[in-house]
Amino acid sequence: MAFLLRTADSADIAALLAFWSYAAENTSREDSAQAVAALLARDPDALLLAVDGDEIVGSLIAGWDGWRCHLYRYAVHPERRRQGIGRALLDAAEQRFAALGGRRADAMVLDDNDLAATAWTAAGYARQPQWSRWVKPLTSN
Repeated sequence: MAFLLRTADSADIAALLAFWSYAAENTSREDSAQAVAALLARDPDALLLAVDGDEIVGSLIAGWDGWRCHLYRYAVHPERRRQGIGRALLDAAEQRFAALGGRRADAMVLDDNDLAATAWTAAGYARQPQWSRWVKPLTSN
């Protein structure tokens, strides 16, 4: 089946949130329409989608802060995996980063997400065991 890569826009937000709840790991995150809209307003080229007709079949946020290249929300529809969608999204993200002057990309992956670890390793990424992520919620729920 064919798919097209494009950047997301505000009309995609509801479908994207539904897609993430189905296809992405860590669905306990508090993704919201407001957060996705803020991303699109700040960096309209960061949110890459793979679409087949009107259906989202893959996503990847390729965030660039002017210094580092970060990859988030990498997901492919479970029934569409192993069809080149993930590789196409990563290639597009890496091309975006290179055009912006990025020198290295990183991705955050849940420790117990073996499927993702396999995909990232196959794409040439390596785990950095010497790093830990430190977080602090900025708002209370």
